[in-house]
Formats: sequence, C-alpha cells, structure tokens
Amino acid sequence: MVWIIPAGSGKYNSDLVDIIMQYFDTHAHIGLIVDDPIEQLIIIQEARQAQVARLVSICNSLHDFSVVYENLKSAAAVYHAVGVSPSEVQNPGKDWMQIIEQSVQLPRVVAIGEIGLDYYRKFGNKNSQIELFITQLDLASKLNMPVIIHNRDAGHDVLDILKDRLPLRGGILHCYSEDAAYAQKALDLNLYFSFAGNLTYRNARNLHETLEVLPLDRILIESESPFMVPADYRGKRNMPKYLPMTARFMAEMLQMEEEELAVRLWENANRFFALPNE
Repeated sequence: MVWIIPAGSGKYNSDLVDIIMQYFDTHAHIGLIVDDPIEQLIIIQEARQAQVARLVSICNSLHDFSVVYENLKSAAAVYHAVGVSPSEVQNPGKDWMQIIEQSVQLPRVVAIGEIGLDYYRKFGNKNSQIELFITQLDLASKLNMPVIIHNRDAGHDVLDILKDRLPLRGGILHCYSEDAAYAQKALDLNLYFSFAGNLTYRNARNLHETLEVLPLDRILIESESPFMVPADYRGKRNMPKYLPMTARFMAEMLQMEEEELAVRLWENANRFFALPNE
C-alpha cells in the first residue's frame, strides 16, 4: 500500500494519488467488550473488514492487560498500552511498577496507559490519584514511552501536572472532553487530541468547536469501545468496526474528503506510536 500526499498540499486530489483508506483506532477496550479469546479475535477481524487496520488495546488493570495480551498475541494488527488507570488506585497490584517495566519490553507494547485522573467517580481520593498519575508519568519518562491520558472532571490538575511531567515522547488526551480554550492551552505541550464516538452527538458543541481550532497533525481518532458509540449505532455496544462513522462525521466538520482525513489520521497515529507508516 502506497500513497503520496505532499505536505501542506491541501485537499485530496484523486488524479494525483491512489489511496487505500484505513483507520487506526488508538483506544479500544477489547477485554471489556467480550471475555472469550476467539470472540476477541473476531472483533479484530470485523474491524479490519471495516478498514480499521490497526488498534491499540487498552486495559484498566495490569491483570486485565496480561489476559488480553495473551489472548491477542497472534493478532499483528493489535498494539497494546500497559498501565494502571485511576479506577485501580486503591489496588494497583503487587510490584506494579516492575510489571510495567517488564511489559513494555513485550512485542507491540507502544504506550503507558491509560493513566490519569478521574474526579467524577471519586476513586480513592485526589491525592492518591495524583500520586499514581505522577509516578507513572515519571516511569514513562524513564522508559522513554508515550502516555495515554484519562481525564474526567480533572482538567485543571491534569494540565497542571503535565506541564512539569509530560514525557518527551508526549501524550494523548484520549476521548477528549474539554473545550476549545482548554485545547489551546494543551497545544503548548506535546499532546495529541483523540476523539471518540461522542463527537457525533448533536449536543457535543464543545468537541465540535475544539475540532475546528486544532491543527490537523495533532488529531487522532478512537472507538473507546465498548463505550461512546457513534450516534448512528445508539443502543448498541460500541465496537472498533464502528470507528469509520466517527471519521466520516469528522471529515464533514473539517470540510475534507474522507480519504484525505483517513491518511492524515493514520500518519498521526503512526507518528505518535513510532510505528512504520505502511
């Protein structure tokens, strides 16, 4: 598969380039969709049939990571993040830092995550969440890994911490939920902004306004499956195969050809995760 789009070339021109459209789902909780290893592989196959050629599997706990990693070890299209989410702050597990250090050496582990702060659910307390977040940011710096960041009702603290602790490889503000003013501040850091199916909701004005002010080379897309199902699939459990619906909506908002946007999103994800763009 080959494409050539000159930097800054603007609109996609079908006379100049042939594009095989494909997407990179940067955040999918495969283990939360189904437990069965065979069904998990079927989910990956269905995603590929829907042009979702790569995805990053996200787990909230290290135990879940080990299970899902083993289940999907043969799936070359699946990459993995490893980390302790704020939901596990009261029980990150024995020797959890050592486990993360060992896990990043495994094939196709590309990030530390998801990590961050969640003041909506009130897991543990704020101080314990902040301590866990900072420890993992510092660990990511030590291991030269990028981070995938969870933020729910904790935007001020997340950004304040990242100003001093963001690893050199940068981070993703996953399932972006803040507004355009917040994004303008976050742009000063090496952060990418990943949008999920809630971008397609009519009342998600904060997301629509944010998308319109972001530079194209800092935008990513994710399913956040099994959550945040796109509007057309409301009532169903979200799957990576539904990701293209979000991409089509995003292309319409940005007044771009879907093919051009697909290329740019693919390039952005591969750049962030340091993967070959092929």
